[in-house]
Amino acid sequence: MTVTLTIPKRLAEEGDLVILPRHEYIAFEKWRKTVMVKSEDAWFWTPEWQKKEAEVDEEIRKGKLKGPFKSHKALMAALNKKS
Repeated sequence: MTVTLTIPKRLAEEGDLVILPRHEYIAFEKWRKTVMVKSEDAWFWTPEWQKKEAEVDEEIRKGKLKGPFKSHKALMAALNKKS
C-alpha cells in the first residue's frame, strides 16, 4: 500500500503547525528518514522526544485529556487538583 502525503505549500512556511492523522504521520515518519531535517528542528525527532509523543498519544487514546478551559483560573485549578 502506498500512501501519499501532501502538505499544501501555504502550510509549509516556517513556523506553521501541521497536524496529521496517525496513518499519515506514520507515512511521514518513513519519508522523514529520507530527507534532511533542519538542525533547529532535530530535537523533535530524537528517540527521547518521540517516546514522549507516543506517551501523549496513548494518554489521549485512553481519554485522559483535560480541557479546553474557559480561563486560566480553570486551567490552574485542574493542574492543582490531585488525580
